[in-house]
Amino acid sequence: MNGTKKTPCVKLGRPREFDLNAALDQAMQVFWRKGYEGASMADLTTAMGINSPSVYAAFGSKHGLFKAVLDHHDKTRAGFLRDVLAAPSAKDAASRFLLGVAEHATDPGHPPGSLLVQGGLTCGDAAAKIPEEVARHRAGAELTLRERFECSTAAKELPLGAQPPALARYLIAVANGMCVQASSGATREELQQVVQLALSAWPEPATGGTTPSCETAKK
Repeated sequence: MNGTKKTPCVKLGRPREFDLNAALDQAMQVFWRKGYEGASMADLTTAMGINSPSVYAAFGSKHGLFKAVLDHHDKTRAGFLRDVLAAPSAKDAASRFLLGVAEHATDPGHPPGSLLVQGGLTCGDAAAKIPEEVARHRAGAELTLRERFECSTAAKELPLGAQPPALARYLIAVANGMCVQASSGATREELQQVVQLALSAWPEPATGGTTPSCETAKK
C-alpha cells in the first residue's frame, strides 16, 4: 500500500461500475447548461457514460441525481469559501468572494455563469421543489458570509451599525447578477469592473487606532 487514495466507484451488478465523481462532474455540466427541466435522462446518461437503469439504481430518480450534483458542487467549492473566510478583513473577504465568483463564472472549464443560478430557478409543477433545493444551497454561501461579517463586527472591522445579514445578502445579490451576465457573454474583465464598483460602496470602519483581527476577536 502506497497511501494513494482511490477514486470511489459505484458498482451496480456485473460488470457495471463507474467513477462516481466523474459521473457527477458530467451530470453537473448538463444541468448547468440546460437547467433541471431542460436536461433529459438521455442527455444525462450520454454525458455520464452509463445507462438509465444504473442511474436510477444509484440515485433513485432524476431528482436524486440532481441533489447529488448539488452536494458535489458544494464540495468542489468548499476550498473557495475557506479562502474567503481566511481573509484578513471583512472587505478583503468581500473582495475575495466577488473576484472568485467572477473567475468561476467565466472559467472555460465549465458553462458560463453558475449552476446554482441556472440549474433550477423556475420549474413546472412536476419539479416544483427544485428551486427550493437550489435556493437552499445558495443560502449556504450567504450564511457563511453573514457569520464572517458578524465576527468582523465584533473585531471592529465594520462601522457601528453595519448589518452583517444585509451585507451578506448584498454580496449574494451582486454575485448572482454577475453570474447571469456571464451566462449572457460578459467577460471576466467586465465582471471585475462590477466587483470594483460594488466594493466602492463597502462600509469602512472608523479611522484611527488599530482593531483586532476577526480571529483575535474570536478568542
